[in-house]
Amino acid sequence: MKKGFKKVLGAALAAVAIFIGGTQSAQAATTLTVGASSSPHAKILEHVKPELKKQGINLKIKVFSDYILPNKALANKEIDANYFQHEPFLKNWNEKNNGTLINAGAIHLEPIGVYSKKYKSLKSLPKNATVYVSSNTADYGRVLQIFKDAGLITLKKGTDLTNATFDDIKTNKKNITFKHTFEAKLMPKLYEANEADAVVINANYAVQAGINPTKTAIALEKKTSAYANIIAIRKDEKNNKAIKALVKVLRSKSTQKWIEKEFDGAVIPVASTK
Repeated sequence: MKKGFKKVLGAALAAVAIFIGGTQSAQAATTLTVGASSSPHAKILEHVKPELKKQGINLKIKVFSDYILPNKALANKEIDANYFQHEPFLKNWNEKNNGTLINAGAIHLEPIGVYSKKYKSLKSLPKNATVYVSSNTADYGRVLQIFKDAGLITLKKGTDLTNATFDDIKTNKKNITFKHTFEAKLMPKLYEANEADAVVINANYAVQAGINPTKTAIALEKKTSAYANIIAIRKDEKNNKAIKALVKVLRSKSTQKWIEKEFDGAVIPVASTK
């Protein structure tokens, strides 16, 4: 009878130990929700999921189809971080929305490019050409830099490209009209419609539309651009260990090599921009 009681007690204690151990493991796992554009951001995040899981981090990805909602969701604590924007865009958003979101680390560059079905280079654009640009003001400096590098425009003295507008153009050699009233996600469709002489498209939207920037663009942003895409977070999360682990994995050599191979130069890891 005594022996039987010891066996029952032992089995009960073992069950309790298993239950407690399971509970502790569940508590040890951290869930990190990151908002991202579908491509390449969400795709890159999917790639690092297994590595983060090894570190006890359950990465959840919430895909956004625009540039407006991800920062709102982050500020409202609906997500823990987002991955879709460069720092000038974040700075602009903070200024307009009295925000305090910060940069937790640069990951990759998506070279913005100029596309045309009518002309093979910027220099071959005709006089009075029309170029469609998105309404995303944070990208205007990038666009101006491309046309400046091609020798088609000059800028007013002291122009800061991080907040420049088309009003900062000093000379416009071909009298190009930059029409900038379109949503960024619509640019690939406008390119296919072939209405303008050229269209400026962000690389993520080009990739989503099946357009390879390095093979199709008639002009592409230089690899040394300061507009690398970042992981953005709330200021109070700057010491979050899971977010630090995410940035570290995204910037690891193995992830960088995968990005280079997967996107064939359309997406450039930060290490390649230095």
